[in-house]
Amino acid sequence: MASPQPKIKSKVRCVDGEVGEIVHVIADPLSLDVSHIVVRANGTERQVPVSAIGAIRDESVELTCNAAQLSGFPELKRQDYVSSKEVEIPHLENRIHVEPGELLVPFPELEKNRARRSFFAGFINVIGALIGLPLVWPVLRFIMKPMYVPYDNHWIKIGNISKIRTDDVGVQFIFKKSFKDSVLQREEEKNHWMVKASPETLKKIYQHGDIPFYDEKGEVIWVNKQTIPYVAFSGKCPHLGCGYKWRSHKTRGQVFLCPCHLSIYDAAGTVLDGPAPRPLDVLPIKVSASGDIEVIDVEYKAGRKEQIRIA
Repeated sequence: MASPQPKIKSKVRCVDGEVGEIVHVIADPLSLDVSHIVVRANGTERQVPVSAIGAIRDESVELTCNAAQLSGFPELKRQDYVSSKEVEIPHLENRIHVEPGELLVPFPELEKNRARRSFFAGFINVIGALIGLPLVWPVLRFIMKPMYVPYDNHWIKIGNISKIRTDDVGVQFIFKKSFKDSVLQREEEKNHWMVKASPETLKKIYQHGDIPFYDEKGEVIWVNKQTIPYVAFSGKCPHLGCGYKWRSHKTRGQVFLCPCHLSIYDAAGTVLDGPAPRPLDVLPIKVSASGDIEVIDVEYKAGRKEQIRIA
């Protein structure tokens, strides 16, 4: 039988008496287990590891420490955690039986606290790669050949504007794209987002006038006109290339939200919050008289403030 889990609002007792109550639980999003409870005592919220829990009753939790030792646990640094009220945390809320906002998970910290042994392992791998490079170079050159072909600037039909019914609302278009990967021809499902922009949103998108797009030689292949209300955004978040969604935010209203690292954008693609280094990437778009939407599937390097085209 699974061990009982601490409940929100349960009274917290130390060995020398009651000290406060549980206001949050912190869970590991991978193991789906509670790792800490957040205890509010004397107006301060402290995160207490579950290893310090001696017993869990129906309406109370008993700790193995005294009140003085409780004050030695670290205060909760709210900025280090994501609340289930701010972003969807699949499976965790039902498993732990909490309401949105009561559950916290650690905010992702990429490339931090990397173990020293990883450096030496990487160093050894690099040496091995240099030794083996002359043997594998002919194969690598054959495999990497597609990386040096010209950009794919052909137009792809992704849908019809009849799907867009409201101004400044993100609408997702899913389509299939065929391309050659090394020597194999394959098809991949992709998605982009469309907005029928209001005049105010258009001004934010076209702050510097019409938007030109270039090929690998620096020549203009298309220009988006600022008088056209329909705008297409790449389906990849400029932070690390994750997929994002159109969501309701508790304080910012309707927004584009990337659940991976919590970058938030408005209908114009402007960054409102999170680690994204630049706005959503606008794509070349044209709309036919019958309303058919075509785009060029331009891709830019993720994680950079400036746009660097890679496909």
